[in-house]
Amino acid sequence: MTTTIPAPRTPRRLRGRTNTELYAWMFMRASGVLLVILIFTHLFVNLVTGDGINALDFGFVAGKWANPVWQVWDLMMLWLAMLHGTNGMRTVINDYAERDQLRLWLKVGLYTATTITIVLGTLVIFTFDPCPPDAAADLLPSFCPVP
Repeated sequence: MTTTIPAPRTPRRLRGRTNTELYAWMFMRASGVLLVILIFTHLFVNLVTGDGINALDFGFVAGKWANPVWQVWDLMMLWLAMLHGTNGMRTVINDYAERDQLRLWLKVGLYTATTITIVLGTLVIFTFDPCPPDAAADLLPSFCPVP
C-alpha cells in the first residue's frame, strides 16, 4: 500500500491541481526583468544625463510629467513594483502565517494597502498640474505663467 504525502508547509488549499502559483512565479521573473530595465533607465535619465542630481527639483518632475511617455514609464514602474512586492509578500504570508484566519487578515491588509497605493499613485501621475489656474501667484513655481 502506497501513501502520498504532500510537501511540507504546503497550505491545504494549494494541494490540488492549480496553476496559480506557477503563474505567480512566472510573473515574478518577468516583472523583475522589466523592473530592472525600467529602474536603471529611470536612474540614468534622472541622475546621469543633463545636470545630474543637481537638476532634480519640482520643475524637473513637472517638465518630465508633461511628456506622456514619462507618465506611462513611471506608471509602469509603480504598477510593476507594487504588484511584484505584493506577490512576494503574499508568498511570505503563505509560508509563515500558520493560522488561516491570520493569513486571511494579513492578505486583506496587504491587498488593501496595494490597491490604495496604486490608485493614489496613478491619480498623482495623471492629474499632476504644477500650474493650477486658481492658485495664488506667490505660491506658483517660477516657470508658471502669471495670469
